[in-house]
Amino acid sequence: MSKTPSGKTKVAIIGSGNIGTDLMIKIMRLSQTLEMGVFVGIDPESDGLKRAERMGIAITAGGIDGLVAMPEFADIEIVFDATSAGSHKHHNEILQAHGKRVIDLTPASIGPYVIPPVNGLDHLDATNVNMVTCGGQATIPIVAAVNRVAKVHYGEIVASIASKSAGPGTRANIDEFTETTSQAIVDVGGATRGKAIIVLNPAEPPLIMRDTVYCLCEDADQDAIRQSIEAMVEEVKAYVPGYRMKQAVQFEHIGSNQPLHIPEMAKHGQTEFTGLKVSVFLEVEGAAHYLPAYAGNLDIMTSAALRTAERIAAKLTASMAA
Repeated sequence: MSKTPSGKTKVAIIGSGNIGTDLMIKIMRLSQTLEMGVFVGIDPESDGLKRAERMGIAITAGGIDGLVAMPEFADIEIVFDATSAGSHKHHNEILQAHGKRVIDLTPASIGPYVIPPVNGLDHLDATNVNMVTCGGQATIPIVAAVNRVAKVHYGEIVASIASKSAGPGTRANIDEFTETTSQAIVDVGGATRGKAIIVLNPAEPPLIMRDTVYCLCEDADQDAIRQSIEAMVEEVKAYVPGYRMKQAVQFEHIGSNQPLHIPEMAKHGQTEFTGLKVSVFLEVEGAAHYLPAYAGNLDIMTSAALRTAERIAAKLTASMAA
């Protein structure tokens, strides 16, 4: 493993759109362990590539092939992919062949899902990790927080983001967003069944990212659930300062006299639900590193990727020193 003179781990970002550019700026401003090596796009006129060039970062508009051909590629240890789910499979095959560690910010779901406060230390040796989606990063910690107190049978999330904060890559991944987030609600959040909905809100002025989480779980101590959720919110705030609850956690007891009917649970034999409904309403304000503060969806995604990369880099450094 090669290090820069500063002792930092060199990284590359593929994708010069909103997410990739925001991540680049975060790495340069915030990271004590990562250093930008190469910024990769396919449009030489993109704002992201022009910004990177002005900041002295090596760039290429030749996509993945352009990256591999660059002399700087040899020193890159970790590559972030902020393109699309469709492109990521091809990118990953090439990067794996060159022994690079890959952090996937698309919903391609090749590697294990990673939500930093839930399972952030579980997959540090994986050659490819998937950051799920912005909605997943915001809501799955809450599902997991409920599930560690009371078994969640059904988790549903609604992520509403400003239309202006959704670039071409995000729009191309809408179907994958719902599928990947729904599966991660199960695999990481611990729910028996998950469902995800995304709303691109065209309101002007643009609205800050809002997320709603509904959990249908077993009856349990409501104070214990509330405390678990509040503790999880603080964990997320440690790396996404604009993450917060909009109001107190809401509880509703569903009795056998009026059970909820959930067709999606048919294959689990639980179409009639009785127990506790937990509702959590969130807001994610962005740090405005690239887009304005309403783009909390960018901020939570890139912040999660940054935290994950720093943990992987620390593990690589420790392994090299051992």
